[in-house]
Amino acid sequence: MNTGISHITYDIPKIYLNIEDFSKERQINAEKLKKGLGIHKMAFLDQHEDTATLAANALLKLFRQNNIDPKSINRIYLGTESALDSSKPTSTYAVEMVENFLGDRVFKHTDVTDMTFACIGAVDVLQNALDYVKSNPNDKAVVIASDFAKYDLNSPGEYTQGAGAVAMLVESNPKLMSFDSTFGVGYKSEHDFFKPRRHHPINQNSQHLTTDQILQVYREEPVFDGQFSNQCYQDRICEAYFHFKNLKNIQSKLHEAWSGLIFHLPYAFHGKRIFSEIFRLEKDNVASEDVTSNLYDFNELKTVSKTEEYQNLVSEKIRNAQRASSHIGNMYSASIFMSLISELWYKQSRLMSGDKLGFIAYGSGSKAKVFEGQLVKGFSKQLAHLNLDEVLKNRTPISFKTYEDLHRKMRTQSVVRPQNEFFLDKINTETDGLVGQRYYKYAK
Repeated sequence: MNTGISHITYDIPKIYLNIEDFSKERQINAEKLKKGLGIHKMAFLDQHEDTATLAANALLKLFRQNNIDPKSINRIYLGTESALDSSKPTSTYAVEMVENFLGDRVFKHTDVTDMTFACIGAVDVLQNALDYVKSNPNDKAVVIASDFAKYDLNSPGEYTQGAGAVAMLVESNPKLMSFDSTFGVGYKSEHDFFKPRRHHPINQNSQHLTTDQILQVYREEPVFDGQFSNQCYQDRICEAYFHFKNLKNIQSKLHEAWSGLIFHLPYAFHGKRIFSEIFRLEKDNVASEDVTSNLYDFNELKTVSKTEEYQNLVSEKIRNAQRASSHIGNMYSASIFMSLISELWYKQSRLMSGDKLGFIAYGSGSKAKVFEGQLVKGFSKQLAHLNLDEVLKNRTPISFKTYEDLHRKMRTQSVVRPQNEFFLDKINTETDGLVGQRYYKYAK
């Protein structure tokens, strides 16, 4: 029995910063960011938004747009690296919002939890959901990816920021895409990107502080080495890609069997830049066991990426999947699934049932997974409600000052008043009782 995705929905912030405005203030060449990295707009959370509201909005859309009975759902698992709490899963906040909206304890018997492994966490959730439904073919699972890619002001990663959530229904006899059990994996513990607990900067050098005063705090902004992270991404996906080929016993060029390539995209053009090595390895017929000893230097890969053959590959199998990222930015765990949405939306007139899409996922830390999905008969009926062009168009641009105020959490009012969505109403302080408790509401 086939298992896979039947429905897919998403939610992104209603505001964005134009990369021209960002570049002017940071004295960066805007054309370099647009033409070199594919970055045009950067989605950013409004004052009332967080990863839980994004997840809840995507989840509610999933139920309402597809007339799904919430009581039929056995699992709701969330992949995120932007958790709101070190104990209480962010998924519980999102599910609570939707349950309060729908009423009647509809998720009373639903298993809910988070999974975290940087940007690949939601792929881990998807694999878990697929395995679960294959073992329990009458059950259904929901996969959610929700994240906020936030970097320090004036840092080298600042222009890649973004945010958003994607929700998917996984069930037997799927209506959109089916998957088998084969996942190629590449893993090695690295410190390319992470979010450690850090000493509070105030008085941290004092010799007279108590244990409580030496605070360990969580920050949204990561510690990272961009160049090293790119290398980890490239190394892991090579390992996972050729592992997948070995598991499938594929001797030919794997990418030629795929109608499209779906990447995790830290920035829009990352996929097409990073895949050139695998393209060259397959072109040179390098054996899987020799991959790590036959890697190419930067200049060689740059030459490969400029060839007509590789440019045709990008045009036919990568370009459409990266378009949404250009106008949203990095969505961390949700990025690869927004890449799927972008491919389905912009290429739908040329896709056919039976087409296979290759997924190339990466999470810092570091791990990659490569797998494939196949479009099923009637899949196009699931695409009409995506409305990607309309959603991207109907957002509000913000000034650079507003962006910085939001980044520093200095605003007390939303840029765009919430409407037909969940929003964060309040977070308890020391005088409110349970410190840090979060309260959400729905705005009609």
